[in-house]
Amino acid sequence: MGRFATTVDLYEQFRPPYPVAFFREVAQRLALTKQHALIDIGTGPGLLALGFADYVGRIVAVDPEPNMLAAARQTAKQAGRDVTFVEGRAEDLPESIGRFDLVTIGRALHWLDESTLGALFERLVAPGGAIAICASSSATDGRNAWLDEYAQARRDWSDQKLWSQSRSGQRARRELSLLLQDTTFQAAEVIRVESVKQTSVADLAQRMLTFSSSSPAALGEKVEPMLRDVEARLMPLSRDGVLTEFVVSTAKIARRR
Repeated sequence: MGRFATTVDLYEQFRPPYPVAFFREVAQRLALTKQHALIDIGTGPGLLALGFADYVGRIVAVDPEPNMLAAARQTAKQAGRDVTFVEGRAEDLPESIGRFDLVTIGRALHWLDESTLGALFERLVAPGGAIAICASSSATDGRNAWLDEYAQARRDWSDQKLWSQSRSGQRARRELSLLLQDTTFQAAEVIRVESVKQTSVADLAQRMLTFSSSSPAALGEKVEPMLRDVEARLMPLSRDGVLTEFVVSTAKIARRR
């Protein structure tokens, strides 16, 4: 069973979403057309692959977790989208997979073997193509007044080893230029789209279960006590159990030097 096997049913529902405007903005900035091909690495439930489906032709989505791929396949089927799903590690993709105009990676960058990234990008990215490292998360600039309390709850309830690994993942996203040092790629621009939504305290508590460090597998019998604790911490900061959430979605674009 993979690290995220117990989060499949929760991930798409409770993680901060990529808004429609994000995909439109990225597609416009990169001048994507139906003549272009996209590969989404670490696709999970297919949020990026399916989000860009209106803007590209061929789509390949890769993930080592079979339950995540099953969820993505079901969503693609319901949406009538033609996506090729590949179960396995991106590092193990065969040469026959071809080349792509856009390589997207969402919340999976830190699970990849950094030593293989250079060679992987070199063979996957077509001439003139780009890499987009994408993320969507609660704004950390003070607008989400509840976020500090929520982050403290995550620290308190997380498996400490897994928590440390997840922090490394956030640093990896911030330091994209360092990851590209030994490649022919360089960070080119950051595309940023902001959105706002109403999120219930109960949903934010459930979101805790979508992180590897506080997943049902990691928490075991502590799931229900965790949910109660998080709701108790956030309820005083809410209005009738509802919080305003400011979300920042970004795509860090890399191109060949």
